[in-house]
Amino acid sequence: MDLHLSGQCALVSGGSRGIGRSIALALAGEGCRVAVVARGQAGLDAVLPELATAGAGPHAVIAADVATRAGAERAVDQAAAVLGGLDVVVTCAGKSGARHCRDMDDDDFAWSLDINLWSAARVCQRAAPVLAAGGGGAMVMISSIWGREAGGAPGYNVAKAGVVSLAKAMARDYAADGIRVNSVAPGSILFPGGGWERRRKADPDGIAAFVARELPFGRFGTPEEVAAVVTFLCSPRASWVSGTCVTVDGAQGHYF
Repeated sequence: MDLHLSGQCALVSGGSRGIGRSIALALAGEGCRVAVVARGQAGLDAVLPELATAGAGPHAVIAADVATRAGAERAVDQAAAVLGGLDVVVTCAGKSGARHCRDMDDDDFAWSLDINLWSAARVCQRAAPVLAAGGGGAMVMISSIWGREAGGAPGYNVAKAGVVSLAKAMARDYAADGIRVNSVAPGSILFPGGGWERRRKADPDGIAAFVARELPFGRFGTPEEVAAVVTFLCSPRASWVSGTCVTVDGAQGHYF
C-alpha cells in the first residue's frame, strides 16, 4: 500500500533510539524528509546515516531537550526551517521515574510530567501553526498501555494518561485546521539499551516468568511493530482516524 508520505516533512522527538528511532526510519523509508530530535549528540550522530540509508532526504538531527519549553520550541522551529515546513509530528520522548508512590516526591512527579506529557504538549502546540499553514497534517503522541490502565511507575502512569487525553483534546481543537491527532499506547517493547533489556540481563528468570505470565504471544514487542502503526496513522491513508488511542501491545493489556 502506498501511504502517500513521499516528500512530506516529519519531526520525531525522542527519535535517536528505541521506538522513536524505528518511527523515524519507517517514515524515511516511506519517503519523508525527517528531523530527529534528541538530547544526546552521540545518538543523533548514529541515526543520521541510518536515515540516509532508509530513504532519500535530506534529513536532519537536532540536539534539544523537549522537556523544556525553550528546547521544544527551538526543536520545532529548527526542524521547520531545515525541512521547509512540517506535515507530520511524532512525540516519543519519555522515561519512567520512581517505581512506587512512597518513593515519589514533588521533583520526581514534576520531572515525569515534563518529560512525558509537557514535552508532547509543547512540541505539538508549537508545531500546530506550522502544519496549519501548510494545509494540515498529522500528529501522533506515544503514550503507553500504562496510560490506559494500572501498572508501571505512578508518575509515568499519570503523565501517559495525560498524553491520551491531550491527544483527544488537540484532535478536536485542531480539526478545523486540517490536523489529525492520535496517540499510540505500546505495551512492553524490547530493544537494545532499553529498560526491558536491562531488566532481562539483571533478572533473566524473573523476566522469563513475566513474559510467560503477562505477554500472550510469549514474547516482547519490537519497535518496528509500533513504528508500522504510527507510520500509517501519520499518512493520508488514515484520513478519518483522529482523536483515538491505538494500543499496540499483543493483547498484553486487560481493557479494551
